[in-house]
Amino acid sequence: QVQLVESGGGLVQPGGSLRLSCAAAGRFLSLNSMCWFRQAPGKQRGLVARITSEGTTTYTDSVKGRFTISRDNAKNTVDLQMNSLKPEDTAVYYCEVNARLSALHSYTMWGQGTQVTISG
Repeated sequence: QVQLVESGGGLVQPGGSLRLSCAAAGRFLSLNSMCWFRQAPGKQRGLVARITSEGTTTYTDSVKGRFTISRDNAKNTVDLQMNSLKPEDTAVYYCEVNARLSALHSYTMWGQGTQVTISG
């Protein structure tokens, strides 16, 4: 069983910063792509950022230059540093990780979500 535990959400004023972290625990061979998604009220969940096992990153256009995704393969974590936050960044943020369980099987799992609110 593989589990993801997220931390780091909260309330911050526009222009502020937050850092989200997601830790994977359990039995797996390795972690493949690691992503952050977000879902605002009344909207569909959408990809914010992705980092591959090789470290290649991609971002949705609205966060480019403000957010940075990073991973620590030794600790099995993925972080999202969010700077210059805007009210439109308000959402529940979810990490998504694809784990290789065996030579033939991989499994995609989601974190429980963490609320990020930009207001003030």
